[in-house]
Amino acid sequence: MKLRIGIDVGSTHTDAVIIDENSKLIAATKVPTTPDVTTGIINALEKVIEISKINVDDVIAVMFGTTHVLNAIIQRKGLCKVGILRIGKPATEAIEPMIDWPYDLKNAINPIYVIVQGGHEYSGEEIMPLNEDEIKKAANIFKEHNVEAIAITSVFSIVNPEHEIRAYEILSKYLPNIPIVMSHTIGSIGLVERENATILNAATIYVIRRAVNSLRKALEKLKLTHAKMYFAQNDGTTALAEFIEKYPIFTVVAPISNSIRGAYVLTGIENAIVIDMGGTTTNIGVLTKGYPREAGVEVYIGGVRTNIRAPDIIALGIAGGSIVKQLPNGEVIVGPESVGYKLVEEGIAWGGNTITATDIALALDKMIIEDPKCNPKLAKEKISKELAEKAYNYIVRSIEEAIDKIKTSPEPMKVILVGGGSAMLPKNLKGASEVYRPEAAQYANAVGAATALIGAFVEKAYSYEITSRDKAINEVIQEAKRKAIEAGAQESTIEVVDIEEIAMPYLPGNAVKIRVKVVGKLKL
Repeated sequence: MKLRIGIDVGSTHTDAVIIDENSKLIAATKVPTTPDVTTGIINALEKVIEISKINVDDVIAVMFGTTHVLNAIIQRKGLCKVGILRIGKPATEAIEPMIDWPYDLKNAINPIYVIVQGGHEYSGEEIMPLNEDEIKKAANIFKEHNVEAIAITSVFSIVNPEHEIRAYEILSKYLPNIPIVMSHTIGSIGLVERENATILNAATIYVIRRAVNSLRKALEKLKLTHAKMYFAQNDGTTALAEFIEKYPIFTVVAPISNSIRGAYVLTGIENAIVIDMGGTTTNIGVLTKGYPREAGVEVYIGGVRTNIRAPDIIALGIAGGSIVKQLPNGEVIVGPESVGYKLVEEGIAWGGNTITATDIALALDKMIIEDPKCNPKLAKEKISKELAEKAYNYIVRSIEEAIDKIKTSPEPMKVILVGGGSAMLPKNLKGASEVYRPEAAQYANAVGAATALIGAFVEKAYSYEITSRDKAINEVIQEAKRKAIEAGAQESTIEVVDIEEIAMPYLPGNAVKIRVKVVGKLKL
């Protein structure tokens, strides 16, 4: 028997599941998420192995969906001092790197930046030759200031990465022990947004390395050193730990994608709206061909504008642990404050003094919780029916408004409910053609992590007046396949799941962006 363990970190709970080779759920558990994230993951691993009584020799892979990187950025903790090399002088000197970053995050990274001559046109032709002497001087500056990681960004490097690659070679020679990140491997068109994402990636490299080392020690303790380690990516796919150690930014919103992907695995429905209600937030996304629909706008991470790939999500501060308040005018609101994992201590049904969304659902018999410490009678006794109905209507109305916002047409869509808190939602929702809540819905995020395929995405710009359409598309496909193999895919199983051509009429020469996504099975 070949087994996979999937682990997903939420703001309230960390979930762990064991899946067999047919994606059948063998065992599942939840434990409280811990402030350091790693301890909660280890607790979940130990517990799911204990309750399943599996032979650990049968486990071939452990897949993590983690918030280590996102937490480090939001909390401004454990980040590297980054040396920034921008290639594009004099054209790009008008805007300095990190100009619009939050002050506290910029201060936490404590950057040193240098702008040098070079860069390319959108067609791939040089704006001017790369000034290698300036790069050597930059290496000395970075060395003097004790930078811990370097981010290289060049104008239109996603079209022609030659200057970034050459700069990498020079800096690697002078600073051999410093991790260096090239922007063409991180983001897409948009110099500032791509540079921002590259800086964040460089700043969090040691965050993910520390996490990987801690988790490897945990696997060693549990006699799982033979199992390959994978990390969930932002687009609902997965990649080897060794790949993610170089590209931690690809994991920053992965837990949200895990839930959406897990909804597909549990139902087999390829196209639907997914509502993931946890303890602190509810995330509403869209399944398209079995994968999360991507956001078509810039993605903000910790207050920084980037162009990394991320799911198109509406996040609501309404979930199982959300606090219910009655305003002086009689209006009742739910959230955004939440008791989170303290629900089992502070919720009314557990003998606490805080009215939560879960208490409301219990008072109205909208959900059942199999916890011997939970007493729904307390919620019914202490919460008036009028308050409960107002609060519940507020929850449902907020969910229905989000469904309407995330749809791209007025037609009703199938809706899949996942996450522990989603049990309180009704089977009929406005905007939904049908509502599904699959078995094991509360573990959808970990199921998504455990069953993910290896994925890779590449976006490049071309001028069809210079490069033929067929040649351009084939180049992007081959690059995406190479990236998937690096991430851990079995070459013979890689297939193209999406090709998109986007005209860029603001540039001359019949310019287009070509975006390709590929997926493949794990090479185990």
